[in-house]
Formats: sequence, C-alpha cells, structure tokens
Amino acid sequence: MRIAVDAMGGDIGPKATVPGALRAAADTGVDVLLVGLEGAIRREIDRGGLDASRASVIDAPEEIGMGDGLLAFRKKKASSIRVGAQLVKDGRADAFVSMGNTGAVVYVSRDVLGALPGVDRPALALLVPAPEGQTLLLDVGANANCQPHNLVQFALMGKIFMEAVAGLEAPRVGLMSIGEEKGKGNDLVKEAFDRLQEAPLRFIGNVEGKDLFSGTADVIVSDGFTGNVALKASEGVVQNVVAMAKHEITKNIFAKIGYLLMKRHLKKIFKKIDYSEYGGAQLLGVAGVCVIGHGRSSPAAVRSAVLRAREFVAGRVQEKIQGELARYERALQGVGA
Repeated sequence: MRIAVDAMGGDIGPKATVPGALRAAADTGVDVLLVGLEGAIRREIDRGGLDASRASVIDAPEEIGMGDGLLAFRKKKASSIRVGAQLVKDGRADAFVSMGNTGAVVYVSRDVLGALPGVDRPALALLVPAPEGQTLLLDVGANANCQPHNLVQFALMGKIFMEAVAGLEAPRVGLMSIGEEKGKGNDLVKEAFDRLQEAPLRFIGNVEGKDLFSGTADVIVSDGFTGNVALKASEGVVQNVVAMAKHEITKNIFAKIGYLLMKRHLKKIFKKIDYSEYGGAQLLGVAGVCVIGHGRSSPAAVRSAVLRAREFVAGRVQEKIQGELARYERALQGVGA
C-alpha cells in the first residue's frame, strides 16, 4: 500500500510531516510518498537521521498556505496538495494525507478526484472518543451551507463508514440540533429530520451538543458550520480543563499525592481525548481516499493520520459507500415511479 503525504502541510511542515509519515511507514510497512519541496524534505530526513527506506520524495515546487484562497487553489497546479491528489487519481498512491489548508484540500480533492456517484458534496468525517468506542461526526468543515438531502447523504456515508471501519452493525444515527424533540432546530434540521426518518438508517432523532462525546449516537450529522463550531468548542474545553487541572495540582501537597495515585489512569484519559491519537478527518464522498489532519499536528498526529488512511483503504470503505448510495438512489427512484 502506498500513501501520499503532503509534506508541506501544517503549521511546521516537514518538521512534523516527515518524521510522522516515516514512523507510520516503519510501524506498518506501508510505503509513503512525501510530496513537497524536495530540498526541504531531504534536509529534514538528513537532520533527524530518519529511516527513509520505505519512502519516496515527489517534488512539488509550489505551496498553498494556510491563509490562501480560491485563486491560489486554482492557479497553483504544482502545489503539494494538487500533486498529492493527482497521485491518487493516477493510481500511484492508494490514499492522500494532508495537514494543510482544509479548504484547499477539499476543493482540490473534489476537482482532481471527482465526487462519488450520488454525492453532491463531500463531507469531513471525524471520529471522536466516547465512553465506550467512538462517535463519527460529519460534516466538520467541508460545507458551511447544506441542503436537507446533503445531510441524508452524509448520514448514509457515516453509516457505511462505521460499519466498515468500526465493525458496528446498524449504527445509531443522530441529527445535531438545539433540542432532542422533533420540531426543534432551523428549517434545514426540521426537513432533514423527516428525510432521515425515511432513509434506510437506524435514525434515533435529534441529539444536542452535549451528546458529542457521550456515546448516545454512533454517527452525528450536521452541516459543516455547526459541526466545526461544536468540535472546536469541545477541543477548547478539553484543553482548558486539562490546563486548570494541572494548575490546581500544584497548589498543595495533597493534590500532588492524589495526582501521583491517579497518574496512570489520568494518562489513559488524556490519551483518549488527545486529537493526535485519532489523526485526521476523512473526506467522504470523493472518488479516492483523502485524510485531512489538524494544522497543529505533531509527528504523532501525522502518524495517526497515515494509519487512519491505511485503515480506510484496507476496509474498502470507498467501494462500500458507493454501493450503498447507489442502492439508496435506486430506492428513491422506485418510490417516485
């Protein structure tokens, strides 16, 4: 299996992407294609004395910055993002991983790879921890504005993903809203609720922001604006709670003793909620495997993103999503006939 990695993506570029990708290659036996400025990539390999025996360097002389817009997405044909996506399109790579500009990766992936039949818009899907297992949240940023049928497509893709990757049978699907009762929410949510009830899903109704990490639903569907705000707010809460806990521990000897007694268990909790452990979000609905990671990704987070891409390819999730969507479209046509 070959996975292309955007070596220039993220806040610190090759300093995180190169060691993270090479670590994933060494741990799993996948081959990685490091895409970006060849000189910068090779300098990072040499500087760290890294084992690059399972890596190839693919030169991409242009970069798309985190602050670039649509014009740059279109004009920079030799960017690491576009070259990486093209490697998947040409069959030279089985998946593409980037920690770069999310808007650019979504736009370029859709432009280069195309959408799966039956998908109007791709969705970014992220696995978040729950008390038991994980919950898939989508969309977390690919589409700020959606139509009700988009949310149904997201739900179907999320269902297939959780069946293929998490091994869940008939995963529970919830709709993000401002209240659990039917009739709560804006017009988009209200109409999507009715459509989701009719779709071939185990739809459990509305869920609220508090349910994101509760395990109430296996899949939570929302538009990209709402999903992204919910996710970023949750990340902020977690980071601040951890910071406050560390501050309180230093205040007296009894807190320090308590921390030492609980240290092993606390480490397990912190590891579970650490974004670097779940790597990145999967771009569902494009005709190729694409994983988009956090801009602040460390080498550990890059490694996790590569492992996520590997898992996605091995589970043949793309094929399963396409087949399920085709069956759903045929069923709709039958109802309308």
